[in-house]
Amino acid sequence: MPMLMPQVTNLRLLFFSPFPHLSLSSLSLKPLKPRTLFTALASSYRRRHRPIPNQSPNPGARNKTTLRESRGRDKAMEETKETETAGFNKRRAEGNDKNDRPKKNLQRKVRTLNPINTLSYVQVLGTGMDTQDTSPSVLLFFDKQRFIFNAGEGLQRFCTEHKIKLSKIDHIFLSRVCSETAGGLPGLLLTLAGMGEEGMSVNVWGPSDLKYLIDAMRCFIPNAAMVHTRSFGPSVGGLMASQTKFTEPIVLVDDEVVKISAIVLQPIFSNGAQLLNELSITQNPTEKVSNDRVDVSKPFSPNGKNSPTGKPGDMSVIYVCELPEIKGKFDPEKAKALGLKPGSKYRELQLGNSVKSDFQNITVYPSDVMDPSIPGPIVFLVDCPMESHLQELLSMQCLSSYYADFSGTPENAKVVTCVIHLGPASLISSPNYQSWMKRFGSAQHILAGHERKNVEIPILRSSARIAAQLNYLCPQFFPAPGFWSLQHLDCLAPESTPSSEGSVSKVCESISAENLLKFTLRPYARLGLDRSVIPSQVASSEIIDELLSEIPEVVDAAQCVSQLWHQSTETKEEIRLTHDDKVIVEEPWFDENALPSCLENIRRDDLEIVLLGTGSSQPSKYRNVSSIHINLFSKGGLLLDCGEGTLGQLKRRYGVEGADNAVRGLRCIWISHIHADHHTGLARILTLRRDLLKGVPHEPLLVVGPRKLKFFLDAYQRLEDLDMQFLDCKHTTEASLHAFEGVTETNKDHSFLGSPTSFEDLRDKNTDRQVTQKVDSTLFAKGSRMQSYWKRPGSPVDNNVVFPILKSLQKVLEEAGLEALMSFPVIHCPQAFGVVLRASERLNSVGKVIPGWKIVYSGDTRPCPELTEASRGATVLIHEATFEDGMVDEAIARNHSTTKEAIEVGNSAGVFRIILTHFSQRYPKIPVFDDTHMHKTCIGFDMMSINIADLPVLPKVLPYLKLLFRNEMIIDESDEVVDAAASVAS
Repeated sequence: MPMLMPQVTNLRLLFFSPFPHLSLSSLSLKPLKPRTLFTALASSYRRRHRPIPNQSPNPGARNKTTLRESRGRDKAMEETKETETAGFNKRRAEGNDKNDRPKKNLQRKVRTLNPINTLSYVQVLGTGMDTQDTSPSVLLFFDKQRFIFNAGEGLQRFCTEHKIKLSKIDHIFLSRVCSETAGGLPGLLLTLAGMGEEGMSVNVWGPSDLKYLIDAMRCFIPNAAMVHTRSFGPSVGGLMASQTKFTEPIVLVDDEVVKISAIVLQPIFSNGAQLLNELSITQNPTEKVSNDRVDVSKPFSPNGKNSPTGKPGDMSVIYVCELPEIKGKFDPEKAKALGLKPGSKYRELQLGNSVKSDFQNITVYPSDVMDPSIPGPIVFLVDCPMESHLQELLSMQCLSSYYADFSGTPENAKVVTCVIHLGPASLISSPNYQSWMKRFGSAQHILAGHERKNVEIPILRSSARIAAQLNYLCPQFFPAPGFWSLQHLDCLAPESTPSSEGSVSKVCESISAENLLKFTLRPYARLGLDRSVIPSQVASSEIIDELLSEIPEVVDAAQCVSQLWHQSTETKEEIRLTHDDKVIVEEPWFDENALPSCLENIRRDDLEIVLLGTGSSQPSKYRNVSSIHINLFSKGGLLLDCGEGTLGQLKRRYGVEGADNAVRGLRCIWISHIHADHHTGLARILTLRRDLLKGVPHEPLLVVGPRKLKFFLDAYQRLEDLDMQFLDCKHTTEASLHAFEGVTETNKDHSFLGSPTSFEDLRDKNTDRQVTQKVDSTLFAKGSRMQSYWKRPGSPVDNNVVFPILKSLQKVLEEAGLEALMSFPVIHCPQAFGVVLRASERLNSVGKVIPGWKIVYSGDTRPCPELTEASRGATVLIHEATFEDGMVDEAIARNHSTTKEAIEVGNSAGVFRIILTHFSQRYPKIPVFDDTHMHKTCIGFDMMSINIADLPVLPKVLPYLKLLFRNEMIIDESDEVVDAAASVAS
């Protein structure tokens, strides 16, 4: 029977543009001048003004990208003169601006190899180690080459935090294709594509399931860059079957520096599985993979007649990294003693060939004149996620030559130096797995799976430091992170994983991984563990002591903040903070009569707004990308946007178990638009909820988003079950809802969706046609301003699908105590929305009807009448404020808002409180703003938790929060990206 060999596939993913929300002009900005941020403490604050970008004193210093952006802004300004709203980039709003952008042709990196590597190591990157939200990554480092294994959410933030240059990465390998291991891949690829003028590209490797991820990413990653994606293993249209074995490793990289092979680990299912297709035999797996493009097999159809027990996403990979041996030193004295003359025979011996002696009748072998060679280190990266994979792992014959008890010929025996285990601690501690570990003899085992002892040790130290400082100053808005104390953890977790058969460390070296732990491979003299760069554990008390020594006034500020909660809202007394004999006066901005009626006798367990991410474009050290948790306490919660790292932020806020409860309690996730910084954390949240509710009766989670998001989710669901149902934002606008329920304009304010009978009445064909016409006549009227911004060709509305989901939404809202969730179109990109949440009415103790609160979230947008109208009388407006007031041109070009514009929208709509968010990462800690307009406004920070009962106090804390950052300079963090791009040539 011929040997079955896995298919190797080379996919090329064409992207249509750089990162859609990553401004190339921001990457070319010069470092900003130091600038202080405070007007309240006049004796401590100084202002330094810099010119508006379009008024540069040295125009010739601007690079070509800046000039192109400038011309684009001028064109956008001309096109918007005819509109009645604030200026905006019409071409960007319509999705036509990609034609104005410079074309990119990203090539794979080709570096000069250094066969005699003076330094090489593997290093555990700490992604997921503090919150257990994703899989850790591993860096394989050489002098001129870098490889990363797995790219979970948060990888960019981690690398920025610890100054690991992503621009030097050549290859990314995925041990599994799922949200846990690849959640950070889309953002990482987009960041690389946006670097410099030409952008950068890497090779992405993974099992054939990788095609499903690539198909899903096509829905939102645009097209001017090329990502080189290489898949291997069984054909995508093929099988997940236990009967098929892979007898040899698949060689992926083989050069003078390293040989990297993959061993596909398929789960064994107890009830067996069926073969869909025979494997395609394309080439010998032991040969180096060709760079030629190979067509991908037809995708697996989940509705096919022959459905396998396994599914795409179940495959796992063991990666074997083998460094070449270091040949022993040639000894000329030994050669001379064996009768050899100096010359060509010396070279032959050094090349490994035997020769005849010149003066003796003998054959001289290389071993006679060479010192013993030093075997090259071998590193295994093992991802065994489930018991079904372990059964296959234990039966693999291709691993036998790597075992210490190998009984074959000595020439074929290989000694493994280090094994990094990425599987969960619960499986690694099982007797079968530990018996397998012992077969590697003296190899060093590093257990990088999730362990409780790592929860307290933050991988994002900069963010954790600011969180501790904010918690000290204002614990009401910045609760302490939900982690255990270090002392508690030290008592819980031993250093070695326990075993029912005894300690593994008695047989083999086994340690728990720590953040940035290294294992040195070269030079050979330093072979072994290196803990020198592991960050020290810093307790919150140390951070606060440092803060008090730098800013002694923070003690008085914390007391003043505390007093705000003890003062009656009727008090007209001024609150003074004394500093250097100066007095800061806060005006009594409101009184009891100014409070909205919805806040009368409000309960603290009614609503809390948790800002999980307040940055734009890409994650940074201090701010994650967009996400807001609407915590309704016992009634569950909602997520408004879900950028990369949302799950990790939930776990930092609520703790590991608390975040799990929050995910279980999610009623709905609403996504504003398709840009990656607003939705790439979605799959991780959905898969965790699926796992948490496995075996528990529940409904699929409702996801409301733009139609294009459904394409991504549908494609991704072929890889992993997301356990969700989708509703287009278009069907949750006010006009659409009233069209669907048949409510006239006069009574539209009295109901949300209508009675169940109205659904049945609307489901006949004639009514379907009437509904469609009514929706078109309101939202999509020909010539209306918003028509071209968010109406795009799509499949016809299937009311048989939409109506049941609308009923599900009605039920979800009722259970959450909400009267309405309504989307409205905004000006940013095609299919961009904002959202209104309105709570149901309630009765007070004397039977008085109290109206429900109203929250409006803008998404990404320019100021527009639709947003202003939706915000009328809102209790809270959460508005994006990407740019400072002096960067209006940039805001128009990118269809974002400035701080002043966001506040003006809230003021014109009569909003009670405004929360600003989505700040450009050029403002790493606090944005620039004018205090004049902040009387009802507050700046958002990551992890800020705003209880509805504390809204009256919200603007009053801002001067005190600014105190923490009075010595900070504004630093454009994107300069680090530019530096990284420039470093590629070095």
